[in-house]
Amino acid sequence: MARLLRERGSPGHSRRESAGNSLRLSLSKSGMSSSSAELLPSPFGELSCKLSDAELRETAYEIFVSACRTTTGKPLTFISQPEKEAAVSATPPSAERSPSPSLQRSLTSTAASKMKKALGLKPSKKNPVKDSSPSRTVKKPATVGELIRVQMGVSEQTDSRIRRGLLRISASQLGRRVESIVLPLELLQQFKASDFPDLQEYETWRSRNLKVLEAGLLLHPFIPLEKSDIASQRLKQIIRGASENPIDTGKNSESMQVLRSAVMSLAYRTTPGFSSDVCHWADGSPLNLNLYQMLLDALFDYGEGSIVEEIDEVLELFKKTWVVLGINQMIHNLCFLWFLFHCFVTTGQTDGDLLLAADNLLVEIANDAKTTKDPIYSKILSSILSSIMGWAEKRLLAYHETFNSSNIELMQCIVSLGVSAAKILVDDIAHEYRRRRREEVDVARSRIDTYIRSSLRTAFAQTMEKVDSIRRSSKTQNATLPVLAILAKDIGDLAKKEKEIFSPIFKRWHPLAAGVAVATLHSCYGNELKQFISGVTDLTFDSVQVLKAAQKLEKDLVLIAVEDSVDSEDGGKGLIREMPPYEAESAISSLTKAWVKARVDKLGELVDRNLQQEMWNPRANKESFAPSSVEVLRLVDEALDAFFQLPIPFHPALLPDLIVGLDRCLQYYVAKTKAGCGTRNSFIPPLPALTRVEIASKLWKKKDKSQILQRRKLQDGTLNGENSFSLVQFCVRMNTLHHIHTEVQNLEKKISTCLKNLESSQAGITNGFENKFELTLAASLEGIQQLCEATAYKMVFYNLSHVLWNFLYVGDTSSSRIDSFVKELDPNLETISTTVHNRVRNRVVTALMKASFDGFLLVLLAGGPSRAFTRQDSQILEEDFKALKDLYFADGDGLPLELVEKAATQVKNILTLFRAETESLILRFKQVITETYGATAKARYPMPPTTGHWSPAEANTILRVLCHRNDEAASKFLKKTYNLPKKL
Repeated sequence: MARLLRERGSPGHSRRESAGNSLRLSLSKSGMSSSSAELLPSPFGELSCKLSDAELRETAYEIFVSACRTTTGKPLTFISQPEKEAAVSATPPSAERSPSPSLQRSLTSTAASKMKKALGLKPSKKNPVKDSSPSRTVKKPATVGELIRVQMGVSEQTDSRIRRGLLRISASQLGRRVESIVLPLELLQQFKASDFPDLQEYETWRSRNLKVLEAGLLLHPFIPLEKSDIASQRLKQIIRGASENPIDTGKNSESMQVLRSAVMSLAYRTTPGFSSDVCHWADGSPLNLNLYQMLLDALFDYGEGSIVEEIDEVLELFKKTWVVLGINQMIHNLCFLWFLFHCFVTTGQTDGDLLLAADNLLVEIANDAKTTKDPIYSKILSSILSSIMGWAEKRLLAYHETFNSSNIELMQCIVSLGVSAAKILVDDIAHEYRRRRREEVDVARSRIDTYIRSSLRTAFAQTMEKVDSIRRSSKTQNATLPVLAILAKDIGDLAKKEKEIFSPIFKRWHPLAAGVAVATLHSCYGNELKQFISGVTDLTFDSVQVLKAAQKLEKDLVLIAVEDSVDSEDGGKGLIREMPPYEAESAISSLTKAWVKARVDKLGELVDRNLQQEMWNPRANKESFAPSSVEVLRLVDEALDAFFQLPIPFHPALLPDLIVGLDRCLQYYVAKTKAGCGTRNSFIPPLPALTRVEIASKLWKKKDKSQILQRRKLQDGTLNGENSFSLVQFCVRMNTLHHIHTEVQNLEKKISTCLKNLESSQAGITNGFENKFELTLAASLEGIQQLCEATAYKMVFYNLSHVLWNFLYVGDTSSSRIDSFVKELDPNLETISTTVHNRVRNRVVTALMKASFDGFLLVLLAGGPSRAFTRQDSQILEEDFKALKDLYFADGDGLPLELVEKAATQVKNILTLFRAETESLILRFKQVITETYGATAKARYPMPPTTGHWSPAEANTILRVLCHRNDEAASKFLKKTYNLPKKL
């Protein structure tokens, strides 16, 4: 054992020690895992016996030297310089003069490697005088044979012993080729303990050879053993016994003869198609593959970190071992592929040339796989490619963790290697089962698709975890920013990085690499966003920030996908289908609508509350409008301010919802303000039935008055709700509606200003948008008009009915004139003048003027039998009406004269009938009836209906004048024509 340790301290071994140190250093610098080589399992399978790498390497070297000797036809004569003199007497002179040409070729004369060039490997840049240790110099091997010895870590002493043994075997078995020799058996017989420095080293050497025989003939035989095989049972017993009692390896010893008999019986077993003179002791899998890998390992100079420049010559010599190891060109290609890949992994994973060489070799292997049906080859192929693909995919399925812009070229090599391995595996499986791949799946594209999606999902999860960790640990102001908003920005950056760095690599195999990447990120973020949206119930700054960030991210991702798929067959439609919209805008819209609804609902409640407390007191403020309107308008203004302060990206698009809601609230307030105040028709009494005046008496009889008063009470009973409000309350309500109308117009101007300020950031959204409180504006104007009319007609027909209806022209016309009515109107006009807003005042007075004119006409045309007018009374009526007009004109201080005269036109036209003679009225009545009903009406004049639209050309109006005419002619006509009663 001490001898073995000393040999491992030889120059070749020291180079390997140094390479190990260099490996650890390069791994730490590159960031790649230093454990990758240790965790990389051999694809050739584990041996069932405990043969160490050192034992396999020495056995492989013995086979190599033996194969070189026997295939040249000349004896092998290489002996190290220190032992040359000691061995010269035992070496035939002819052997020293006939060295192996290939093995002894001078390294200085080696041409540039053709194989390196073919594989894409760069020439080595060696320093012949420097080893990995700067404190010592190492002599460069002078020949190919010496190079291989040094590379395999075989000491000169061990090399010399092997050659002596081979010479002895050659002397005893002259002319036998290496494939007909069981080398461990022959070597056991050639050496004794005296050939080794100490007994322990000899025992170790002998044990190794027995284990090799066990591995090659019993555990991993070329031809499977049968349980009943006697030779195998005997060999097992011998090897088991050797562990307790060492075998006597003397040439003529009985134990050696028994061993030889069992070994040769097993080694020469054969099957049809194989030569009967070939020994099968080292060509069983996986023993042969492990041995061959030890040889191939010598091609890599760990001290220099590159494949030896003499690879062509070395491989040519290694080829001589194929006959012993059962290797052919196709198996060699597989082993050499693993060698290249393994060298890359064990040297820090930085030399992309090694992967490039492996990838180039895969082209030849792909052709091999198509032409062979050998199950052993397929098994080795599958094992190696699966191992390579597994290693590659471990990095590619999360390539963001391993690669960046500094090592992107290396990534390209790994991708190419992984994809090539996958394609060969799929083709080999299809070939193995004699079937065609269904619809010829694009393996490369499928694998790239998998790599992209897997790595980006991992990168997304890591980014999200990192963002959340930073947010939780941060004490700065940025800590308040929601995680998904920060994540959206980081994912956007990740997508750009993917597009710039990784997608160009993948595009070689997948034309839509960038599109697949952003579709994956879109899906990952979309899942998180969906959960977020499902839990959001209120429109908050955080929720809007997240949704705005999501909207921007989606635009960026879709843009990348569209740009990447411009030249694709479907124009990227497939990818876009993978990216269902986030509906961030819809979510913001929904939240905003919910916010608007909540605001509007709350405003509606406050409107009701304020209206319930409103007293309509004219002294509540200087402007004499309701305080509740001020509060309601303030709430509306606050709602608008809050809306424009919302951090949403499209205020104009959602503003109509708010305006509609606010408009309805204000419209509701307007409706409640005028509710219960009645309308014009609410106060106009129903017209009494046509009757005839009592000519005999100018005074009402008590019975008539009681009947009229009773009818009036029944009429007024319908106005209880409307009568609950005083004149000043009506005035306050009108002022309130005017105030609302004015302030709403100001609100519209404010909204327009806010929208203009948004145009720079939300250009084009406001086009064609009408921001109007249409319902409120219309309702307030309508309400003002309704209240004006209700106020006027209530005052005339209800408040002043005792003067107008119960006094004016009752009995003697000259003694019950208009003065009393005018006197009662005047203070009411004063109240209106001092209470109502000046912009509404004229409208109220105008309504009051029309109401008083209508009341005047109603007294004249429907005053009942208590009123009778002679033709001479027309002058009194005209004078009274002039006094009524003057009240509103007020010597130019009241309503405009043109307005008064226009309103008085109807009354003036009716008064002309009161001036006309009775016969003239009767004739006019008959003409109108005839014109209306035709000539047949002359026989019996029909009763004209009451329309309420008084006109001198209207039959009912003329008839009513006749009914109130105090003369005999009118009385006779009415009695004869309609038999009207003189009492109601």
